[in-house]
Amino acid sequence: MGANMARRLRDQGYPITAVSDVNAEAAKALALELGCEATAELKHVTKQSDVVITVVTDDKAMKSIYLGGLLNHSRGKLFINCATVSPSVHVWVEQKAAKTGAQTLEACMASSITQAREGTLYLMCGGQEETFNRAKPILEKLAASLRYIGPAGKAAEVKALVNMVMNINTAGLAEGLGLGAALGLDLPMLREVFSQTGANSRVLQTDGEDMQNRDHTCFFSAAHAAKDSGIALSLGKEQGLTLPLATATKKQFDKMVVEGLGGLDKSGIAELTFKGRHLANKG
Repeated sequence: MGANMARRLRDQGYPITAVSDVNAEAAKALALELGCEATAELKHVTKQSDVVITVVTDDKAMKSIYLGGLLNHSRGKLFINCATVSPSVHVWVEQKAAKTGAQTLEACMASSITQAREGTLYLMCGGQEETFNRAKPILEKLAASLRYIGPAGKAAEVKALVNMVMNINTAGLAEGLGLGAALGLDLPMLREVFSQTGANSRVLQTDGEDMQNRDHTCFFSAAHAAKDSGIALSLGKEQGLTLPLATATKKQFDKMVVEGLGGLDKSGIAELTFKGRHLANKG
């Protein structure tokens, strides 16, 4: 996601000054493509940039980059954080950055790799409204739709709910298609019927054929689905709510991770439900 966002901004006339990634070789390849520096020193990224966009995996990674040098040379800089992490982490980042004279904005993405490259992301933003307005010209080059949600953490709450519902829909679709296959139904026909009835969903459009064909090329991994469902469950626990569907869905994605399938796309959850597949007959 981050690489394609960098490519998009370069194409829109923004100079990319530096890139950094835990995968050093990937960073070097991208830097060569973009004509910029690849560095393992996060402080060098901030020093050379007016705006720093981050896309990381989880809460631990987000905290580590900010504690690991990203806030060096940060006075007056703008940080735009696009990862799906816990709302409290976005609040923590905003507070840490404010102490150094920097601004931060969460710009949670509800889109995938292709949209990042094309500049058609759907972005939900949280933070100070002044910061949102500062970031808006850049975000408009990355997104087809921008939504300012409110203070730090609020966009992350919305994103957690988006992914919670998406993951539940994904698990439900896998069970429906898996049962259909076991009944000997024609799956293209079943998917078409689903699309015209109450069984329709965005996940049916993006994942239905892939589930049928066992094409789990990763756009959004099962491991990330498990992590994001966990964020939503933590929010529910804080509010004293029981979320049985989200709980069951997380267990399914957790099972994929345990079985070594966490790197598959979320559509790979069908491997748990289709008869005769990798996990279908394992308790």
